[in-house]
Amino acid sequence: MFQFIIVLGVLLLLIILYTLFRISRLVSVVKGSDKKVATTSNKVNAALFLVFLFGGFGFFFWYSWTYFDDYTLPVASDHGVWTDTLFWVTMAVTGVVFLITNILLFWFSFVYQHKEGGRAKFYPDNTKLELLWTIVPAIVLAGLVFTGLKAWNDITSEAAEDAEVVEIMGYQFAWGVRYPGVKDNTLGDYDYMLIDAVNQFGMDLKDKNSYDDFMPIEMHIPKGKEVLLKIRARDVLHSVFLPHFRVKMDAVPGMPTHFKFTATKSTQEMRDELNDQEFDYFITCTEICGKGHFSMKMRLVVDEPAAYEQWKSEQPTWLKLNPDYLSQVPEQNRELARIKSGMVEGDENNLKASL
Repeated sequence: MFQFIIVLGVLLLLIILYTLFRISRLVSVVKGSDKKVATTSNKVNAALFLVFLFGGFGFFFWYSWTYFDDYTLPVASDHGVWTDTLFWVTMAVTGVVFLITNILLFWFSFVYQHKEGGRAKFYPDNTKLELLWTIVPAIVLAGLVFTGLKAWNDITSEAAEDAEVVEIMGYQFAWGVRYPGVKDNTLGDYDYMLIDAVNQFGMDLKDKNSYDDFMPIEMHIPKGKEVLLKIRARDVLHSVFLPHFRVKMDAVPGMPTHFKFTATKSTQEMRDELNDQEFDYFITCTEICGKGHFSMKMRLVVDEPAAYEQWKSEQPTWLKLNPDYLSQVPEQNRELARIKSGMVEGDENNLKASL
């Protein structure tokens, strides 16, 4: 409370001083003595513009060069290379304009500082210049927009038939992933009305494709094979972010989204590249989704294709880990569910034929 009173007092003092300054100016105007006289401070301020120009740009370039590696991440996906290229092309175009406009801004402030007897030239318009700085930026921006749109369309287009499908769901405050089983390689249906403390994805066990789906505690993907992320949210807006793969897509409640990419570096290869054997890829959230937003992180492992297939084959199905939910399976399909989920041994094809 005492600090607030001090701040309020300082604020009131500044208001009083400003009011007194304005009153003195108004009195000078009434007396006819309000004349703006150029003094040495005018030249000093003009010179300081140049000091700020060279000092500011010097620090900017030094800092960018020295700490560049601290603000960049190695890319580990094929589309990420193109995304980075578009980013740096955009930076180059806007950077050149930034340099030119700021150099002119501070240089003009110095060259055209106030001088006694000096008069500004009356130059109201120039049609050619107006056309030039309208058409040229329009063409450049159109090129940037259309190349970016092409990249976006490639990322969100239909995935290949043999793409590895992974469903990822955000919820306060964690990520969950679901994989299709190795027996049918097809994700089962879901229904948000079926979501509970155990069935977090709302898996619909009336769908036979759900019987062999599994939900690991960490995400694995194969190197060199296209991965299709099917993204959704259970509660509020989240955002899937895999920085090394240049993957970012919002997870929106009630509106599933998707993103496809191909990893080009396994976890071990990235560890060797960074000389850090403790390195791991992670999935994080880039939407402020609540107090626990900072904790939304899931480990992601990029395996060699053979190691990935072995990992998949070792994962227990969700239904096998939660046999109580067998009661939700239609009675005529329960034996098939037991076999397909790995609860019991049996010939799935023969059973399907008999059904």
